[in-house]
Amino acid sequence: MTASSTRRTTAARSPLAAAGVIAVAGALLLTGCGDQTKDKSKDSGASVSSAPLADKLPKEIRDKGRIEVGSDIAYAPVEFKDSSGKAVGLDPDLAAAMGKQLGVTLEFQNGTFDALLTGLRSGRYDIAMSAMTDNKNRQEGVDPDTGKKVGEGVDFVDYLTAGVSIYTRKGDTQGINGWSDLCGKKIAVERGTVSEDLAKQEAKKCPSGKKLTIEPFDDDQQSQTRLRSGGVDAASSDFPVAAYAVKTSGGGKDFQIVGQQVEAAPYGIAVAKKDAQLRDALQAAMNAVIKSGEYAKILQKWGAQDGAVKESVINGGK
Repeated sequence: MTASSTRRTTAARSPLAAAGVIAVAGALLLTGCGDQTKDKSKDSGASVSSAPLADKLPKEIRDKGRIEVGSDIAYAPVEFKDSSGKAVGLDPDLAAAMGKQLGVTLEFQNGTFDALLTGLRSGRYDIAMSAMTDNKNRQEGVDPDTGKKVGEGVDFVDYLTAGVSIYTRKGDTQGINGWSDLCGKKIAVERGTVSEDLAKQEAKKCPSGKKLTIEPFDDDQQSQTRLRSGGVDAASSDFPVAAYAVKTSGGGKDFQIVGQQVEAAPYGIAVAKKDAQLRDALQAAMNAVIKSGEYAKILQKWGAQDGAVKESVINGGK
């Protein structure tokens, strides 16, 4: 993940269970992302007055009654749109549970992943929640390619761990069993993600005459389409997303995962540095959801139980 955003920029995540992801995937309908619109559903439930952690929120958020969430809603099963256009998945369910604790609605607004942190800095969103990897580059606003500061850093409220996977067309692995096998190949990635960062790092290692060609796209669905059509040899995304694509695309006949997950790191909710009170309120809400047992139920629903954390921390990424 880069300073501009991603789920996913090089950091530490622990693997999610493939079996769990696959168990739920068949019952879900994968849909593409829509326009930059808000999900107006009011799933958070509790009113501000009755919510146990409402007083922890900044007054302007309490008065507004909602937290505007920037998200790339095309990353099933973490966040995607159902047939009605509603944002569903692991992140929306966790957000709804936190909303009950805080007495506000967390409204998801769709955007491209690599623009989420820019939108957060500009005030378009209150937070960004989009399977985003917490790492030092993002915390400090540093471009991982150049090492130069490109903007204000953000704080992260960590809530899950996950790794990065490579997948190919089923039965057509092109001899790819891991990142070191990609020289001389073409790979599709989502722009601004850890997958893109890893591909760039691997490309630097390739010998002369065996160039690794990287094709970045605005969202993961476009990467999958490119791979499905034979335009690239492989694609990469976070493990739960790769596993979901393997299970659902073409009824399970399109793709297969190759090699092992790498770069286990925390997912975090991104919050502007200036919004420390909002950050701390979200951490308290996530820890309340964890303690209540609802967290475990939500992760089980989406097959993410092996990525569970015992406690939400601030800026746990490296």
